[in-house]
Amino acid sequence: MGAQWKAKGKDLAANAKGRVFGKLSKDIMIAARSGADPASNARLRLLVEQARKVSMPKDTLDRAIKKGAGLTGEAVSFEHVIYEGFAPHRVAVMVECLTDNVNRTAPEMRVLFRKGQLGTSGSVAWDFDHVGMIEAEPTAAGADAEVAAIEAGAQDLEPGEEDDTTLFLTDPADLDLVSRALPAHGFNVLSAKLGYKAKNPIDPASLSAEHLEEVEAFLAAIDANDDVQNVFVGLAG
Repeated sequence: MGAQWKAKGKDLAANAKGRVFGKLSKDIMIAARSGADPASNARLRLLVEQARKVSMPKDTLDRAIKKGAGLTGEAVSFEHVIYEGFAPHRVAVMVECLTDNVNRTAPEMRVLFRKGQLGTSGSVAWDFDHVGMIEAEPTAAGADAEVAAIEAGAQDLEPGEEDDTTLFLTDPADLDLVSRALPAHGFNVLSAKLGYKAKNPIDPASLSAEHLEEVEAFLAAIDANDDVQNVFVGLAG
C-alpha cells in the first residue's frame, strides 16, 4: 500500500471496472494530446496496452484517443490537483486528481476527509518520495528482476500488484528511459507512471483489525470519487 492503494474484493468488481475505465480514459485523453498514433507516442502506447488488458471496449478507447487529440472538436481540459492529509489513525494519504472543475472537486474532498484530516500543500508530501513506477512481468522463466533493474537503470524494485509482476521504481526523470530499457532485459512493461512512495510507512499489523477496517473504508470512499486518479498511502505492504 505504500506505493499505491487499490480497492480489494471481487464484490467490488463491477463498480470498480467502470471507475477503471473512467480513470484510464482521462489518462488516455491527456496522453493523446501529444499525438493520436500509439506507434509514435510511447505514453499512449502503454495506456492502450493497459486498456486492452482490462478489456476496455474498443469504442471507448477510440473515443478517448480522438477526444484527447482534438479530432472530435470537443475541448478537453483537466487540471492536475494533489490533496494531502491523513486517513483515520494518522495514516498519511496523497490523493491525485484530474478534474475539469476544481470548484466541484475541492468541496467533495473536504467532505470525504471529514473522517480523517485534510492538510495543506506539503503537509504530508515531505514524507513521500516522488518516483517513477513501472509494473512489468517477465517475458521468460528465469528472468532476474534484480539484474534487470540494475541494467535498465531502476533505483529499486518490489513485488508488483499482480502475481509474478515486479514494480520497478525510478527517478521521475528516468521513467521513460527505464521503461524502454526493460524489455531488452526480459521484462514486458504493463504500466508506467509517476507516483508517490511513503518514506516511513506504518505497519498494518500495528493497527487493530477495527482501525484497519476504518482506514480501508476511508480509502475506498476516496477512490470511488470520479475525479480521483490515484491514492498513495503511508501503509507498508
